[in-house]
Amino acid sequence: MKKQKNEENKNVYNDILESAVAFGKDVASKMKKSVGEAIEKEKEEKNIAKTVKKVAETGKTTAVTVKDKVVGTLDQDKSGQVDIGDIIILAFKTPGVKINRESFLRKELFKKYPEEVVNDAVARTPALAGITPEDIEKISNDVIESERIKVSGISAALGVPGGWAIAATIPADITQYYGYTLRATQKLLYLYGFPEITVDQDGVYLDSETINEIIICLGVMNGVAGANNAIKSIAKAFATGVEKKLLNTALTKGTIYPIVKAVMKWFGVKLTKEVFAGFFKKAIPVAGGVIGGGITYLTFKPCCQRLKKVLKDTMLSNPKHQSTKEENIFVQEIKNGTVVDADFVEVDEVPEAEPFTVDEVEDTEE
Repeated sequence: MKKQKNEENKNVYNDILESAVAFGKDVASKMKKSVGEAIEKEKEEKNIAKTVKKVAETGKTTAVTVKDKVVGTLDQDKSGQVDIGDIIILAFKTPGVKINRESFLRKELFKKYPEEVVNDAVARTPALAGITPEDIEKISNDVIESERIKVSGISAALGVPGGWAIAATIPADITQYYGYTLRATQKLLYLYGFPEITVDQDGVYLDSETINEIIICLGVMNGVAGANNAIKSIAKAFATGVEKKLLNTALTKGTIYPIVKAVMKWFGVKLTKEVFAGFFKKAIPVAGGVIGGGITYLTFKPCCQRLKKVLKDTMLSNPKHQSTKEENIFVQEIKNGTVVDADFVEVDEVPEAEPFTVDEVEDTEE
């Protein structure tokens, strides 16, 4: 009996052992499968991570390459950075940007005034020749609207390409915008009494004083602090017969030069933003085209209107102009030939610029 009992216990034990072994094998198999899946998943995740990293690095390299191409195209003086002087030089190399003062004034004035009046306007200024403020205002508004329509259409067209074409369209976009801005600037200067902008036949060479005078105008257009008084002082210097040599000194190393540097500092930040914004905007071609043209259309006219508003009330354009204290100080320093140490004219902070007012924007939408 006892032997039989032992045999039964042995069989139970064997059954339990077999079940345990079977269970262990099943668990081991499942564990092996789970561990295997975990290892494969880890490998897959690592591969994905490597792929994402590689794509990110490729994208970063591409962005840097495109940026370098853009900067290389815009950097006209090969200083390694892009400033507003580079853009002015590049824009004037574009056919049609340079405006001949005499041809422009004759074309605009002969429609309503006799030849002798037109000749006088060319020889002196439209205001001194008796061209009414109302007529000058109308012509200037027509000029702004005409240039705005042209620049907006081209900006929308240039906004379309994507991919590697970005490297070509960003410089073209920036150049064409400032090119039309300079066309409008020259025309407004001539209508309001300023002498001709001096550029060689091919637009390759502009002297420093010419570039700096244009920089001041661009500062006025964008509301950069100090630019308004500077352009009014330049006008008064022209109107009162200050020697060109003294005015050139003021623009390149004298009393106006610190304002030139401040405007350049402001544009340095603006251009950096435009280059990068242009890159990302054009990554979505169709949207980029629509946005590019729309923004250009909205911002171009207020800038031109600001310059026109200042030019309307200078000693060159308004016989009743009342000089401010700041203007008088500037002009006296110009006459004195005051020189600042150009090597130490640094602008630590970006100067403030007046934002567009509601009236300026609403005027644009009319």
